[in-house]
Amino acid sequence: MMEIANVSFPEVFILLGFSERPSLEPILFIFVLGIYVVTVLGNGVIIVVSCMDVHLHTPMYFFLVNLSFLDISFTTSIVPQLLVNLWGPQKTISYGGCVIQFYISHWLGATECVLLAVMSYDRYAAICRPLHYTVIMHPKLCCSLAFASWLGGLTTSMVGSTLTMLLPLCGNNRIDHFFCEMPLIMQLACVDTSFNEVEMYVASFIFVVLPLGLILVSYSRIAWAVLTIRSAEGWRKAFNTCSSHVAVVALFYGSIIFMYLQPAKRNSHEEGKLVALFYTVVTPMLNPLIYTLRNKTVKKALRHIVLENCGFGGTHIF
Repeated sequence: MMEIANVSFPEVFILLGFSERPSLEPILFIFVLGIYVVTVLGNGVIIVVSCMDVHLHTPMYFFLVNLSFLDISFTTSIVPQLLVNLWGPQKTISYGGCVIQFYISHWLGATECVLLAVMSYDRYAAICRPLHYTVIMHPKLCCSLAFASWLGGLTTSMVGSTLTMLLPLCGNNRIDHFFCEMPLIMQLACVDTSFNEVEMYVASFIFVVLPLGLILVSYSRIAWAVLTIRSAEGWRKAFNTCSSHVAVVALFYGSIIFMYLQPAKRNSHEEGKLVALFYTVVTPMLNPLIYTLRNKTVKKALRHIVLENCGFGGTHIF
């Protein structure tokens, strides 16, 4: 039984990553490390500012804190192992480490899809139902929606990842990617994976297609409401309210759609790695930059906190 288990489930996986282009690896190491530091600091700032400034204790920033914490967790589940593999000749990850990685990345990826849909509903309520906004988006509902996002992502990860983990691999342990992704583990299986594929497609529909549909419906209603606004000031407020979230949604779903709808060419898998690098490493860094650079409220709160901590709390410099 022990010999069968060893053959079915390898002790380590080999993450080929970008090993076909070794000259690119040192550049990628510096690039990824720099982006990771900015990601952690940027999202950390969003969390700290949103918690410390009472003016940001609103549903929008409550969900933004969840998104920032999710981004830090998601990129941390992938980047440290990627940096280790880029730095040295060894490209391995333990079986347990691989399992943990695709459990967590699957969980957080599904959670982000739902959370972005929840945030779009919040923007819909703010623009289309402004007089009832505080009644609709009351704290209990906000906490319930955030909890449902995290629980839904965890549930689909537990089901899909567990089914994948039970597949015998018969010694196959070479993954042509830079992290352990569930579909790639399924490709290594030496048994029929039809049931796993059906489960994956159903989960993708529920946690990717449906949230995207809800986002599109919310923003179609928002666009209709904005068209009825007569004043330029109203247009500006609506744009400021939604532009950051639209940019984040476009980055997240745009990279996913590009990755999974690209033609099956020989070089498409290498392109897929670069796109995966974008949405796993670059996108979590861009989210806080989008919300801070395009949001006057966050910039004002950040400036106020910095001045207070520097001893200028009672001085109106600006």
